[in-house]
Amino acid sequence: MVRFAVIGCGRIGRMHARNIKAHPRADVTVVYDVAAAAAQETAAAVGCAVAATVDEALANPAVDAVFVASSTDTHVDLIALAAKAGKPVLCEKPIDLDMGRVEACWAEIAPLNPLVMIGFNRRFDPSFKAVRDRIQAGEIGRLEQVIITSRDPSPPPASYVKKSGGLFRDMTIHDFDMARYLAGDIVEVQAMGANLIDPAIGAEGDIDAAMLVLRAASGALVHINNSRRSVYGYDQRIEAFGATGMLQAQNRRATTVEAWGSARTGAMDPVLDFFIERYQDAYLAEIDHFVDCVENGTTPLSSFQEGREAQRLAEAALLSLRTGAVVRVADVGVS
Repeated sequence: MVRFAVIGCGRIGRMHARNIKAHPRADVTVVYDVAAAAAQETAAAVGCAVAATVDEALANPAVDAVFVASSTDTHVDLIALAAKAGKPVLCEKPIDLDMGRVEACWAEIAPLNPLVMIGFNRRFDPSFKAVRDRIQAGEIGRLEQVIITSRDPSPPPASYVKKSGGLFRDMTIHDFDMARYLAGDIVEVQAMGANLIDPAIGAEGDIDAAMLVLRAASGALVHINNSRRSVYGYDQRIEAFGATGMLQAQNRRATTVEAWGSARTGAMDPVLDFFIERYQDAYLAEIDHFVDCVENGTTPLSSFQEGREAQRLAEAALLSLRTGAVVRVADVGVS
């Protein structure tokens, strides 16, 4: 049984705490949040204790691992504290909004040989994983192109955008990780973006629509398209095109039933409208993978290094957006 301390009890932290509680080989020992009411609510939901401080949670001898679901600006500090306490840690993405802090964090904890996993849950989505497995098995021959579509149902408030790090660090970072998951190491990034949806987002200096082209070390090309607004629901699709065929993973719906009649044909349920619903299976599989890693001492599929590389792609995209140039990833951050 892997016993967790969950740090951060907002919407995502509460979801993770429930998923841990439901896992047959995991449990929640203690939770902590700077908002005491949120911690109390989560503790009541999963039947665990509330820590008065982070240090108290990490020092608890009944804690085997840590889940960090707090605000992004706390991630590197909490990863370091967990590593120094000898606790494996699963941390929500991104590692930080500053590449220098990401590098400094790893330099500090690397000598401890810590088990750190970053929450790129889409790697664990059954359909996306099947696409990757079938690429790896050679089903479509040499991979030549990948198209990743990721569109949110509605834009976040400007107050969120202000502290999120922007579209590339907050939203597209999932797609950067998926590009690496499907196509391998990325060597070049070119980005274009615009403020087409919410002027308040533009007023914060951010964009709400983007298209990016990436070149993999293998030569494969990856196209990522993002929007902060999709009136028909949470649009999450992948296409992988190779020398001998194509693989597609489509949107998820409540059911696969189609309705046919005089007024409409092929009508289906709406696309799922929220990331927690869309990636429910992925979040459960993510916890299961982390528990396996803790029990077996194996390296997570989405390790600190994977999180760092996705962050480098976000920084490369920002540089490309500012300059209009194709950016070599090797020139961003520290290899």
